[in-house]
Amino acid sequence: MQAWLIIPGSMSLIWLSSKPVTVWTSRELSTSAIEYGLLRNFTLTKNHNKLSTHIILIHFVAIALLPLIWIFDIAVSPGNALGGNFGDSFSGEHFSKILSGDSFWTWMFNSLVVSIGTCLLGLVIAIPAGYAFSRYKFSGRDVSMFSFLLVQMFPGIIILVPYFLVMKSLGLLNSHLGLILAYCVTALPLCVWMLKGFFDTIPRELEEAAVLDGCNQFQVFTKVVLPLSLPAVAVTALFSFLAAWNEFLLALTFNTSNDMYTLPVGLASLISSTGQAWGDFAAASILVSLPVALLFLFFQKFLIEGLSAGGVKG
Repeated sequence: MQAWLIIPGSMSLIWLSSKPVTVWTSRELSTSAIEYGLLRNFTLTKNHNKLSTHIILIHFVAIALLPLIWIFDIAVSPGNALGGNFGDSFSGEHFSKILSGDSFWTWMFNSLVVSIGTCLLGLVIAIPAGYAFSRYKFSGRDVSMFSFLLVQMFPGIIILVPYFLVMKSLGLLNSHLGLILAYCVTALPLCVWMLKGFFDTIPRELEEAAVLDGCNQFQVFTKVVLPLSLPAVAVTALFSFLAAWNEFLLALTFNTSNDMYTLPVGLASLISSTGQAWGDFAAASILVSLPVALLFLFFQKFLIEGLSAGGVKG
């Protein structure tokens, strides 16, 4: 932090005391020197702009990386202190404790079941719904789309009590199915909107050409529209998975048993009013983020391939 203040000031003093600035302030420049200076300034302006842009971006990257570095330092440091000298000692005791415990793997299993179930069920409903809203005109279409937007305007906490009463009456508390249904309902409107917007960009001429070739409506959708929509499907799947993976409030409300905790709720249980296992919490947080990072990298590659794979045979 001190270097960020000292280095720019020192560079400014060096620049102000340089010979070109000194000669310019004394007004002793000749015409040729002025022309040379203007040409030099024009040449260096682009380099200075690039340098200043990179310096600003480096500061933003540092601000984004500092919390991650701090969490990693807490995870590999012995004890459970939040502060301390960075990199003074290293220990893998927190990772060993988390990986050797049964609770973490139980939370991991619950999160995987709920997230994958939410992703699959959401896609099964959102893909045909988005295509129907994009291609067909039916009664209540505009009202339904407006209701999707209206639902997204309200905070999720206002539906917490009704959700709990419904799940309790259906006997879905402390169950994977209850969370999957709840997450699908909350994520479905945005998923439908995302897919509808992408389906709108697909030319109808492709479907008409497929119909002329003898395809029925289901074949048109599965063999023409759906392959071209793989990027949007991938984004929707990733959104559904991450929404269920990171959700905390509904999982905390619907699950009262430690055996049914998902990862966010399980991590929160490490920090209580009676004790704070900050080292274990930091280690578990890093382990939880790894599957999400790998999943994002996989879908990123898949998106690039999907965007370049579609085309018209001609």
